Amino acid sequence: MKARVIAYYLPQFHPIPENDAAWGKGFTEWTNVAQARPLFRGHYQPRIPADLGFYDLRLPEIREQQAELAREAGVEGFCYWHYWFGNGKMLLQRPFEEVLSSGKPDFPFCLAWANHDWTTGTWQNGGGTRMIARQEYLGEEDYRAHFEYCLPAFRDKRYVRVDGKPLFTIYDVYNFPQLPQFIELWRKLASESGIGDIFFVGFCKPTSTKRRRDDGTIERVLPNLKSSADVYNRLLSLGLDALTPDGRPLAEMRYAGKYRRLIRATLQKYLPWLPAQRFDYSKVMPYYYATEDAWENIFPSIMPQWDRSPRSGITNGIYVNSTPQNFKKHVEQALTLLKDKQPEHRILYLRSWNEWAEGNYMEPDVKYGHGFLDALKAAIT
Repeated sequence: MKARVIAYYLPQFHPIPENDAAWGKGFTEWTNVAQARPLFRGHYQPRIPADLGFYDLRLPEIREQQAELAREAGVEGFCYWHYWFGNGKMLLQRPFEEVLSSGKPDFPFCLAWANHDWTTGTWQNGGGTRMIARQEYLGEEDYRAHFEYCLPAFRDKRYVRVDGKPLFTIYDVYNFPQLPQFIELWRKLASESGIGDIFFVGFCKPTSTKRRRDDGTIERVLPNLKSSADVYNRLLSLGLDALTPDGRPLAEMRYAGKYRRLIRATLQKYLPWLPAQRFDYSKVMPYYYATEDAWENIFPSIMPQWDRSPRSGITNGIYVNSTPQNFKKHVEQALTLLKDKQPEHRILYLRSWNEWAEGNYMEPDVKYGHGFLDALKAAIT
């Protein structure tokens, strides 16, 4: 069975004025990666890149090498995180714009709108909450401008399509009150532009402590660990074609206990002297998927590793025993969810290709080399 693996791609590995102003000249994701230190015995930090080194995404040869590594491992395309804050304000757009304008690498791609505030807490360990760029939803004129910006990408022959439609992922589907109107407008603009339609996918979690009401406001609820049907149906009713769930919170609550996990996560945030919370990847990941992830319009995710301590210190759980062998088992579990779906819908979102400061990447490092790439290739082929 052929799986369509779409890998999230972080374009943060090059200096930009906003990062220079917030953290000092030359800051990139590599700054946190290189400064990371072990928090307990056996903790794998710092993580050092192998084949590609501490690269700069302004270099086209690096982008070519990334594409070749991904292609060889069976990845269908990169899903570039795309930052549009409203009124034409963007960040980190240069790598993708150069990929689009140059026609290289000749490797499929799509866009995921990272529609969230950009604060100093986003990228830096203990960085606080100073606002760098606020996510704004400014109405029809701005949504039209956003569409016009994306249209050349949608027309590109390399753009990933589902059912013949360009695939567009939206990160925050909860805090976007006008999401149904946005989707309706973009569908209209797509038809008028001659590309037909857009295939909208919403990023979500299979269980959540918040629920979106019909009027777009949010209410707090207790997470449901037994069924994701209500979460999925409510979000799909907004006009989305599909959802891609991140099962990590669900897996951790199922493994550690719902209340224990919620309480511990809160304590970690406010009591920095607590020891880092650890999760054994091999024991937690079997709980990663909801039964409903086998639905035709649910595109599951796969997660090779997780250790956000270079950014957040101890406030997120750290996964240990994240080996290529255990990742391969995780991918094989995901594949069982796809077997009854139409070939076009056998999509797995790989989270992620190069989130190095989240310890969530596929690119070769000095410890595992090509191990995770080889494990993915072996599982899907």
